[in-house]
Amino acid sequence: MDNIVAELDLTENWYKILNLLNDGLMIVAPNGAIRFINHALENLLGYKRSEIIGKPCLMLDCDACEPLVSKTHETWCTLFGDGKELQKDCLMVKRDGSYVPVIKKASLLYNSTGEILGALEIFTDVSKLRKLDNELSRLSRKLYGNKGFQGIIGQTSSVKKMLSVVERTADSDAPVIISGESGTGKELVAQAIHNLSKRRHGPFVQVNSAALNPALLESELFGHIKGAFTGAYRHRMGRFEYAHGGSLFLDEIGDLPHSVQVKLLRVLESKKIERVGDQEPIGVDVRIISATNKNLKELIERGKFRDDLFFRINVIPIDLPPLRERIDDVPLLVKSFVEQLQILTKKEITGLTSETMHLLMTYRWPGNVRELKAALEYAFVIKDSGLIGPTDLPGYVHEDIDNDICLDLTNSGIECEEKTALIGALKKSMGNKSQAARILGISRGTVWNRMRKYNINPKKIVFS
Repeated sequence: MDNIVAELDLTENWYKILNLLNDGLMIVAPNGAIRFINHALENLLGYKRSEIIGKPCLMLDCDACEPLVSKTHETWCTLFGDGKELQKDCLMVKRDGSYVPVIKKASLLYNSTGEILGALEIFTDVSKLRKLDNELSRLSRKLYGNKGFQGIIGQTSSVKKMLSVVERTADSDAPVIISGESGTGKELVAQAIHNLSKRRHGPFVQVNSAALNPALLESELFGHIKGAFTGAYRHRMGRFEYAHGGSLFLDEIGDLPHSVQVKLLRVLESKKIERVGDQEPIGVDVRIISATNKNLKELIERGKFRDDLFFRINVIPIDLPPLRERIDDVPLLVKSFVEQLQILTKKEITGLTSETMHLLMTYRWPGNVRELKAALEYAFVIKDSGLIGPTDLPGYVHEDIDNDICLDLTNSGIECEEKTALIGALKKSMGNKSQAARILGISRGTVWNRMRKYNINPKKIVFS
């Protein structure tokens, strides 16, 4: 029997005890040779004991080990030099080449005379915890918005049509591309597709293609090995590996650099990735859901996006309508957001005045649903209780109404001048029709007729 095993008195009973542990366990000799691993570590890494006993522990390529390798000739590892216990989060390379995230704890073992026998290392698999963290984040995002269909709120025909497509495509593994302006809820739709699919128990991983430069984005997507480039001191697991068995949401895919487009196309065709700095292909089982607020066909014509990649990701297209085209959904959205904000802020705000709702229904919402939510969050900051009035909303909401007062009068410049002048007079008179008539030099009856003609609400004008 090996000296280290003998001195530790590892009898058959001890072997049984160590093999019953849920965490992986390894004993390493002072020269770095692996002397013992338990069943849990075999299962964790995919190695058989016979393949690993006697081999150097560096074969496991734990990325926390490199900083510990001694720069002196006294010991090959600083753990054996300073004797300090350590605990590190690290990635280990399994037999099939994939990474597994673990918490590694290591401590030296001594005999009765104080001589170092070796090191005991324990590895706790945290991959399930990472998945639970992702699921917790997803549930936290939904906690205060779980109304409607998978958190998507709307009853207009355009929303119902879109949701019908979402339901029909959820069980497919075909790539989906979601198109829509910023703020229309593309991430929410992507999450709904994942939640309804057979992959719903797997991870939902998101990457914003516009947030990183090409080199960082490539590492973010595919991962890298230790030493792949300057500053790569640790292994990095890419988003594709994190999304294995689930869905990968590539947001703003129209901003994907050309070099990354090439690699993404290769992954879609082969179902395998290559980490940066490594040529070993790793199989991945991931459904791609992408989103863009750009016209990809125009980008293809300008040479900014590959047409072969477009055909790969455009199998199931879903278009999201802007809020201005489903303005009748505003009251439903407002109700949901107000309820969320009431819970979050604990303020005694009871709702909106009719003038405020009319203002929200008239505004064109260039930032879509995201902007509507932000406007209500603003109101909850400056308002403590009661009903939200028009003056509690951000100023840009009122400015937009002023800028757009002639949008419905495209056929008559005279009518536009009439409407603009009437609104200006009503503002100056604080809504007083008789005073507005005097300002304009017309009768009070004419003011009334023009208000009806142009659908002008004096209360809205005063408060804007």
